[in-house]
Amino acid sequence: MKTRRPSRRSRKSPPKPSGLQTFVRLVRFGAVTALALGLASCAIAPSSSRYPTKSDVKPHAGVATAHRLPIHGVDISKWQGKVDWAALRQAGTQFAFIKATEGGDHVDNRFLENWWAAKNAGVPRGAYHFVYWCRPAHEQAIWFKKNVPQDPDALPPVLDVEWNGESVNCPRKVPRQQALAMIDVLLREMEAHTGKRPIIYTDITFHQEILEGEFNDYPYWIRSTAAEPHHRYNDRRWTFWQFTTTGRVPGVSGDIDRNAFYGTENQWRMFVQSKCDPRDHQRLRPLGVCRDVDTAVASADE
Repeated sequence: MKTRRPSRRSRKSPPKPSGLQTFVRLVRFGAVTALALGLASCAIAPSSSRYPTKSDVKPHAGVATAHRLPIHGVDISKWQGKVDWAALRQAGTQFAFIKATEGGDHVDNRFLENWWAAKNAGVPRGAYHFVYWCRPAHEQAIWFKKNVPQDPDALPPVLDVEWNGESVNCPRKVPRQQALAMIDVLLREMEAHTGKRPIIYTDITFHQEILEGEFNDYPYWIRSTAAEPHHRYNDRRWTFWQFTTTGRVPGVSGDIDRNAFYGTENQWRMFVQSKCDPRDHQRLRPLGVCRDVDTAVASADE
């Protein structure tokens, strides 16, 4: 609340404080500052985190286990602004999913900048497409293929499926069977373009209404920012977990989504090499879905 500023005529100069009063004020200020900084560090940097330079503006106790997982990454779009990918990598970021396209006529205006900068910094990255439910799936697939480079070293692409009630032009939901048919088209076309089985990103509501029991041969990247995934998703095995949208990471100014991979460091190496969830490798490799992995990685004790 703003208070009315007194006129210059009515203001009086306050008396100068004594030396003792100044000392007491400084002591109080130092104590309050130290307490505030201590509380802030406790709030945004969980002691159990494997990445002490990363933090969270609004941490939630329900996702504390995510901080103990060994493989962490981010997802990036134009809203993060200019990214220092070298600093991001140095902070321990081991993967990034970068927004590429949306619908059938939108490209994130920082996509190619982020795409090549991440590769140059040594950060494994994949491109994601945000589905627009008022545009035919085949048109969206054509748009994705037109704008996303074919890179054999990239991570699998991501299909981002969620309702977008805040959209000005397309806030509506489509019937379940229509949504599933659109998703099926996009998954197949994205796999044909990249040579890798796509990852499905979704949130709690969309999963409940559309995806329960569907596309079980695909890796899932799920959003759950207030509880562990099994408390929010019915019978859904996940590969990636988006556990906060208010993260802070060196190399990025402001909030960023933070994510964790489900498994060990060796399982992560298997994922990067095979482009498949390691739990599916033996079953899907004969079908040509998964690539071969180094013998030393495949036989390592998990």
